[in-house]
Amino acid sequence: MKKLSLLAFVMLGAVSALHAQEETKSPLKISGYAEVYYQYDFNNPENNTRPGFVYSHNRNNEVNLNLGFVKANYEAERFRANVALGVGTYMNANYAAEPDVLKNIYEANVGVKISKNKNLWIDAGVMPSHIGFESAVSKDCFTLTRSMLADNSPYFESGAKISYTSDSGKWFVSGLVLNGWQRIQRVDGNSTVAFGHQLTFKPNEKITLNSSSFIGNDKPDSIRQMRYFHNLYGSFQINQKFALIAGFDIGAEQKAKGSEQYNVWYSPVVIAKYSPTEKLSFSARGEYYSDEKGVIIATGTENGLKTFGYSFNADYWILPNLVWRTEVKNLSSKDDIFLNRDNNLKSNSLTAITSLAVSF
Repeated sequence: MKKLSLLAFVMLGAVSALHAQEETKSPLKISGYAEVYYQYDFNNPENNTRPGFVYSHNRNNEVNLNLGFVKANYEAERFRANVALGVGTYMNANYAAEPDVLKNIYEANVGVKISKNKNLWIDAGVMPSHIGFESAVSKDCFTLTRSMLADNSPYFESGAKISYTSDSGKWFVSGLVLNGWQRIQRVDGNSTVAFGHQLTFKPNEKITLNSSSFIGNDKPDSIRQMRYFHNLYGSFQINQKFALIAGFDIGAEQKAKGSEQYNVWYSPVVIAKYSPTEKLSFSARGEYYSDEKGVIIATGTENGLKTFGYSFNADYWILPNLVWRTEVKNLSSKDDIFLNRDNNLKSNSLTAITSLAVSF
């Protein structure tokens, strides 16, 4: 009887181990993310909306959902796919130009590995942008809110890309064919495709250097204006407690169809992070955005957008998948561009924001 009990125990253990192994190897994973926030703009605009060039965390004086999504990821040896549907104020602001159900597609793409021996892939669909070091998922960024640089360059893109990662993992390079500048559906009357590249070098686990570009026209053919854009950044884990990111965007767009003259905009940003413990961290950001001719951000003022910004935030990880974040942020512009409660314009915008973000 004891032998039978022992045999049953061994068989049960083997079945459990096999089941756990099968679960580990399952190519399909379901995940999710949600971030709720409350923000107060001390100008307190009557429409409770942040300035038009703020696309993430853009609602004032109300508890709201910035981004929530559920994602299915399938990962096999030579095939991969992602589908994620999203809601929230981030989706409302960034997908405003998309029609109908496309407004809720956070991600939808498939990829095929085209080499048996090398890490060479072709992916197509709606994908995260290849530009910049900040994403829509706030918990993955150094700061609670996004920089002006991130908010005014693509968060997502649609098209196709071919990418290669070196055997050492130090080099990543990709070339892209896109439908436009943060577009799922191309602009009506536009018959042109856009192009991009990404080159990333990681000499070690502490340093990442990245170069990304966009070349294309994002207007109807009748008023075609070519746009050339480049993003450069470096991420440095100085030691266990200190990390630093420095980035610089610069772009140029034709002043008119066929013109040899260009309007230029640019934006530098530096973000430092200090983590005294595993659960607690602090970040500080300094940034500047110049778009005198209103290519990306039209203000209708004499000097266009010439704005300095700084922010300070504290993060506390309540659980490994739950983070509480608080940030104070100030933007100061050369011209009066920020609305207050009385619908008057001011040159300064001070905000305080707190959020809870959970992932599963």
